[in-house]
Amino acid sequence: MPSIYTQAVHAGERQPAPAETPVTTPIYHSVGYLEPSAAHMEAVFAGEQAGYVYRRYESPTVDAFERAVAALEGGEAAFATASGMAAVHAALLAAGVRTGSSVVAAQDCYGATYSLLNTLMAEQGVAVAFVDVTDLAQVQAALAQHRPVALLVETVSNPLLKLANLTALAKIAHAAGAALLVDSTFATPFLCQPLRLGADYVIHSASKYIGGHGDVLAGVVVTSHENRQRLFTLEKLLGAVLAPEVAWLALRGLKTLPLRMERHCANALHVAERLTTHPAVARVHYPGLASHPQHSLATQLFGLRGYGGMVAFELREGTQAAAFRFLDALKLILPATTLGDVYSLALYPVMASHRAVPPAERLRLGITDGLLRLSIGIEDVADIVADLTQALDAVTGA
Repeated sequence: MPSIYTQAVHAGERQPAPAETPVTTPIYHSVGYLEPSAAHMEAVFAGEQAGYVYRRYESPTVDAFERAVAALEGGEAAFATASGMAAVHAALLAAGVRTGSSVVAAQDCYGATYSLLNTLMAEQGVAVAFVDVTDLAQVQAALAQHRPVALLVETVSNPLLKLANLTALAKIAHAAGAALLVDSTFATPFLCQPLRLGADYVIHSASKYIGGHGDVLAGVVVTSHENRQRLFTLEKLLGAVLAPEVAWLALRGLKTLPLRMERHCANALHVAERLTTHPAVARVHYPGLASHPQHSLATQLFGLRGYGGMVAFELREGTQAAAFRFLDALKLILPATTLGDVYSLALYPVMASHRAVPPAERLRLGITDGLLRLSIGIEDVADIVADLTQALDAVTGA
């Protein structure tokens, strides 16, 4: 019989799996895995046999989350990462972005994406061109001039809520030999499935609507089996893989995504309509409003499912001081630097999401000192509107 020292190490471990199937996916914490034979392990390492050998390579819990997201997006496969920005970076690398290559990207993309392209990748010898993706002629001209390996857009842009005509952009990109990468974090697979419209990679910050409860930091890329293999090969080296505990939380959140999105969309439309009537507000950005210049495209992309949970608006007194008065006056809505939670959240892009974008460039894009972004939660919409109203009254001194 082994000594107590040996028993303390091994007792209780590596028990046979139960015959019953658990209702929910377990959290597999193990870093290493045992195979039935050395030959079988060799086959797994060689990619000839499915299996698990090391958590940086694959994990059963992460695999379950990836399969679920791929199913909702209508994709062949998915690859999860440690954050949304890791997913953006991995997708660009998998698409072939290297020294000497070029990328064309939406000019009003998320601030961290802008910074990734304009600093890190530019410093590594990648040529980057930013374009207005709502102007298809401009996009086509940029693709013809730069011959990029990738065109990176957002289904709904952050923070101005402009829409990308994904079907048209896919045709233009593929005609120029470029892969179409779509960050669809704002839309989620509930509203839009870009792969069905011609995209090659769909990117999500799963920290947002997919996780949905403010307790997850994760990213995921949905694509073909072939492209997933590229992502897998890259992330084995980069190591930006998702932890099983986080994957379990994201998978749990995903189960209620359609239910939450219905409420987010309904609340956001009501809030946007009410904001248009307040004297402190100069302009409201929301695709569900008939006044939005791309309202018809939004209806085409999203059908009758809704127009998203994000609303942006500009204060008539377009100053940082006015924006700060609004944020400080909020009582229910939380001034936090994220989105997609069950809670309603407010963010000041100049201070947070687009801080890394030069001020002159921000103004050129329309991200003014008076612009605020709201992530509308699932609370009672009357309570949300009441809080917005009293905070806006505080801006004007009413």
